Amino acid sequence: MKNILKLFYSIMLIVALVFSQAAMAVQPDEVLADPVLEKRARAISVNLRCLVCQNQNIDDSDAPLAKDLRILVRERLIVGDSDGEVLDYVVDRYGEYVLLKPVWGLHTFLLWVAGPAILLFGFIAIFFVAKKQPKAKPTKELSKAEKAALKKLEDG
Repeated sequence: MKNILKLFYSIMLIVALVFSQAAMAVQPDEVLADPVLEKRARAISVNLRCLVCQNQNIDDSDAPLAKDLRILVRERLIVGDSDGEVLDYVVDRYGEYVLLKPVWGLHTFLLWVAGPAILLFGFIAIFFVAKKQPKAKPTKELSKAEKAALKKLEDG
């Protein structure tokens, strides 16, 4: 019974630690009074990368720069910018790297095509290398002399 309780407490601690991280990011003083604007701010900020954490959105990050970006998004919404205008403003200020999902364009063509192209090239190379490999020849039976020599080697 004690082991089960220890296991239960351990699982509860792990769950609390995992789910508490996201709750720490947006501070109460950042939340807008208007629930509609706050919902829009949250929708925008999950698409923006924390430039300190790099693979975390600004809504989940505790970094000071992420807080500044969350405040900037909310300020732009209060001014009356649309969601697209807010994203354009942030991208103009910090570059496209701030977007968690890169845009499709000529300047990002290599980013989108390189991975699948390398994978396809690898499959084609494996196919041709495997095709050129000589097929295994069937082995022939050992002669009596070879069997005797082998037995002599095995016996030492």
